[in-house]
Amino acid sequence: MAIDRNVPPERVALHQALADPARLAIVDALALGDLAPGELGRHLELPSNLLAHHLRVLAQVGLITRARSHADRRRVYIRLVPSALEAVDQRRVVTASRVVFVCTGNAARSPLAAALWTSRSAVPVTSAGTRPGPGLNPRAVSAAHRHGLSLERHGTADVRDVITPDDLVVAVCDNAYEHLAPGLRHVHWSVPDPGPVDTDEIFEDVLALLTERVDRLATLTAPS
Repeated sequence: MAIDRNVPPERVALHQALADPARLAIVDALALGDLAPGELGRHLELPSNLLAHHLRVLAQVGLITRARSHADRRRVYIRLVPSALEAVDQRRVVTASRVVFVCTGNAARSPLAAALWTSRSAVPVTSAGTRPGPGLNPRAVSAAHRHGLSLERHGTADVRDVITPDDLVVAVCDNAYEHLAPGLRHVHWSVPDPGPVDTDEIFEDVLALLTERVDRLATLTAPS
């Protein structure tokens, strides 16, 4: 079979960017969740100048994107762009007895993520908040209804009453991630809080972002 000379240059650039052990390690480290540059550097034992170079290369080919923390606007988090990974079928399978989605109020993001997970994985799931509010956001309930999702309960729960050492904790909120107790096995997704905007459109946007992330994690997670 002859070599296809009409391969899109973007695909060639993607593979060229990944033809480096350090950049592959960065992609592997970001496979499940978002990390700050400092966390990446410590995890991979890369000096900041070298890490910045590799992140710049990955950003140029669309593999990663950056966003400021929705909690304090100072931290910056790096995340993979799942659609750009379709040409690179790397998988890092994890096992979990239960997945716990966590946000601050447990009013929108974490219950929606849990509802999505229920429809996509046999691994048990629940949700909780670091500072749970009085109840679910009505727009979250409406969004779930529009998409045929079933929210697990009508109230909220506190992480202190829910999380166990065996759980895989997925923080879908920068503020919750930055306040999680140390020692937990956790994943971080930087998802904006739809509450302050409080429109159906922002809830749809957040649900779409959660759907993308849940779909990917579900393919990488197996029951323990």
